[in-house]
Amino acid sequence: MAAALRGSLVTLAKGLSVVRLQPLCVRSLSVTSSQNVSESPPARADSTFKVTMLPGDGVGPELMTAVKEVFKAADIPVEFEEFHLSEVQNMASEEKLEEVLSSMKNNRVAIKGKIHTPMEYKGELTSYEMRLRRKLDLFANVVHVNSLPGYITRHNNLDLVIIREQTEGEYSSLEHESVSGVVECLKIITREKSRRIAKFAFDYATKKGRSKVTAVHKANIMKLGDGLFLQSCAEVAELYPKIKYENIIIDNCCMQLVQNPYQFDVLVMPNLYGNIIDNLAAGLVGGAGVVPGESFSAEYAVFETGARHPFAQAVGRNIANPTAMLLSASNMLRHLNLEYHSNMVSEAVKKVIKQGKVRTSDLGGYATSDEFTRAVISNLAI
Repeated sequence: MAAALRGSLVTLAKGLSVVRLQPLCVRSLSVTSSQNVSESPPARADSTFKVTMLPGDGVGPELMTAVKEVFKAADIPVEFEEFHLSEVQNMASEEKLEEVLSSMKNNRVAIKGKIHTPMEYKGELTSYEMRLRRKLDLFANVVHVNSLPGYITRHNNLDLVIIREQTEGEYSSLEHESVSGVVECLKIITREKSRRIAKFAFDYATKKGRSKVTAVHKANIMKLGDGLFLQSCAEVAELYPKIKYENIIIDNCCMQLVQNPYQFDVLVMPNLYGNIIDNLAAGLVGGAGVVPGESFSAEYAVFETGARHPFAQAVGRNIANPTAMLLSASNMLRHLNLEYHSNMVSEAVKKVIKQGKVRTSDLGGYATSDEFTRAVISNLAI
């Protein structure tokens, strides 16, 4: 009986030791009432996620430095494979492009700055930016325009999403001079890609709990091209009876966004219109420096700023706003299922802006890029 008692005690002791080896349970008890238990820090990952990094041109390398510093301070399990691809710095070639594509295909996730496209024609119409999108079939660009808490603009509490088809349309790179002084530029609209981006928009609205999708077009003038896009959106809309569907002409859309942006929820549109609306909407909440963006194919995801500008005049001046790139990095972490780390980065950025003490010049402040990055790091809930 004594031997049996000793065995029971040993078993009990082992059970108790197992309980003591659960740090996550102990940590979750300390979460405040305003937090979800799911936000408690996970156990440290045994391995890291590999992500392709393309700093791009202009202030891109400075913004990527901010991302790397914040990730290092937060001990985020991401390893960057960094490549420099630039048409304006003589760092672009077929070999370099293939290296980047190979890395992106292996990692399936990338973060990038703007790869500036020169306006001069040098024998090649398709930019490296467009070639990357087409090679990876990054057909859907998503820009979530969301007001930043504590930063006051004409329209506050904005929350709308712009979804742009970005593999065809006016950016098809099909131009030629038919006779001297006459240039024809072809806009390509296909039923297949129009239906695909429409389905993406309605799926996005369904997944995110949004109630309305608005198709933006110019079918009153481009009756066949934009007419096909509009028809495709209407056909897909019939498959989603719970989502309200509307359409609006692009010029009226621009005016309505300035006057009353609250009427919009999810907007879907062809390539050029999306580029214009992305920038207009970014201006409503603070400018190109504060809005994140992302592009998707069936297999790959690329995270970048929502309004794509190299901001070349700010290079080396330490004045660029890292907010958009840091929020894009946060979205990337969420895509990698690193929810805790994603929230940590985004909440730190928003907290700095809400406090109002450290803001870059584009938001009316005097802080440098480095000072803003340090402020974000000091606000990380590590």
